[in-house]
This record gives sequence, C-alpha cells and structure tokens, in this order.
Amino acid sequence: MIAVFIETRDGKIKKGSLEALAEAKRRAAELRVGTAAVLAGGAGLRTAGLEACGPDKIFCLEHPALAEYSSQGYAKALCDFVRETGPTALFFAATAMGKDLAPRVAAGLGAAMASDCTKVAVKNGTLEFTRPVYAGKAYLSLSLRSTPAVATLRPNVFPLAADEAAGVAEVVKKSADIPDGLIKGRVAEVLKEESAELDVTEADVVISGGRGLKGPENFALLRELAALVPRSAVGASRSAVDSGWIGHQHQVGQTGKTVSPNLYLAVGISGAIQHLAGMSSSKVIAAVNKDPEAPIFRVADYGVVGDLFEVIPRLKEELKKILAE
Repeated sequence: MIAVFIETRDGKIKKGSLEALAEAKRRAAELRVGTAAVLAGGAGLRTAGLEACGPDKIFCLEHPALAEYSSQGYAKALCDFVRETGPTALFFAATAMGKDLAPRVAAGLGAAMASDCTKVAVKNGTLEFTRPVYAGKAYLSLSLRSTPAVATLRPNVFPLAADEAAGVAEVVKKSADIPDGLIKGRVAEVLKEESAELDVTEADVVISGGRGLKGPENFALLRELAALVPRSAVGASRSAVDSGWIGHQHQVGQTGKTVSPNLYLAVGISGAIQHLAGMSSSKVIAAVNKDPEAPIFRVADYGVVGDLFEVIPRLKEELKKILAE
C-alpha cells in the first residue's frame, strides 16, 4: 500500500495533496498494491473531494489536540499509523507543512526520505525518485532501502486524475494517541493576509517581479496583469522581498518557495542561480528584461528585451482584447 498524507487548510484539501495522491495511484497500479489517503485533525474530519481521486481507503486520525496543526502531534499520529498499517511508501506534498512534517515522520520511523521529488517511477519492482540537486543544476535518481519510503512531491508537477471508481473508498476513523505534554507549543492565533491572492505554489501562472520594478508601487502592474489571468499569482525575487516591496510569502527561489506553474513570467528579474532554483521546473518560462545578457534568458523559452514599463502595459491591453473576443 502507498499512503498519502492529505493536507487540509480551513477544511479544504490542498491541491498539492491531491496531486500526490494521483501519482501514488499511478505507481500503485504498477506495483499492484492499494492506496490510502490519510488525514489528521480534530473530530469530524471531512473527506469530500477525496473520493474523486479514488483511494482504496481513507484513514481519519482524530484527536482534539490535532484540531490545529502541530508538528509533534501530527508526526506521532502518522508514525503510529504507519506502524499499524505497514505501507510500503508514504507521500507528502512538498508544501510548507509537508516539508516540516515529512522529515519528522521519517526520523520517527528510522526511514530514509527523498525530498522535493519531480518524478516517481517504478524500476525492478521498487520506487525510484528523482529530485533536483545543486540548486537545480542536476537531477538525482535514487531508491530508498527502508520501509516505508518517505517522499515529498513538488506541487504542480504531477497531474491530477479522476478515478472511474470514485466514491467507493472505505473510510476508517481512528482515534489518535496523543499523550498529554507531547505537544510543546500550541497555535494561539492564525493571522491571514487581507487579500485573497492565490499562493504561488498552487497557481497555474506565476507573474514575478524583481529589482527592475524599481519600487513597491509598481507591483500593481503585475497584480493588474494577474487579475486578467485565471489561477494566477504574483511572485517576487529575493531582492524585491529584501527591499520590503512585497511580502516574503511571494518570494520564489532557494530561500523562498519552489514553483512549477504552466507559465512563469519573470519581469525585471536578472535570474540569479538562487532564483532559478525555485522556478526552473516551470513548464514554460517567459522573461522581460532590458539587459540582453541577463541570465534569466538562458532558461527562458520566450524572452523580450525591453523596458518592462512599456512591455507590461501593452501585454495587459492585448490580453484584454483576447478576453473580450
């Protein structure tokens, strides 16, 4: 069995987890084993949306202490689940929560882990994981000898797939064993952004700005452009974030978030290696920069050498014409 941890936020299932579950089903079919979706939380966990992904079983690990995310509590519940059910592999989405939780679970189980995987294959009856190394300059393929094989899968890389047998999954509710005193810290308050902007890791199109924007007020150009494109989000380079022009949650790069959208538009970004590490797996890369020697053009599929303050307004007008047709 391949198990997948399903991350939820405000009662909604994160898209990255559904992608990991879809990939688990594809590999499980090759290995001729089943799949399981695993949720953790307080009482009354909702599984709506999971049946459409066709897992064989849905496990709900419930305890009042798990109502809010806790790395200690969730890791304990998942380790107990693995010891009881014995899956051959355990997948997580490589989100902020997945990157925090998966290593704790692997350490608790004494298992090896592959992080931020961009490909999973079956070779000689075992799972083989491919992940970027050296800031995305090379890719490493590896097999894990331990059981279970723990892995985090990069969001927006693995396609979703509905299952014809949707709605037949068996739901198993389990009471998690969380001893008093295990959880050292508790969530006192969750501060949310005032805007309802889509997270860059889940967007199909990411429009990122860098130092070439010259100031925080000019990020409005990118937001106006993003407002015209469905499922798009505004990203930023580290230099723009460090300058205080936009929040850290928008940062793309080695010290920010890793994205793999269908289209990545880099506006006024030179393309330092740290930034490329966070977006080089994008399916299509387009860049706008006035410097023809900017490193971003080495990875871009399409490039425009020009003043972004002339290019972006014209691009916005052309999009409006297309959408009006």
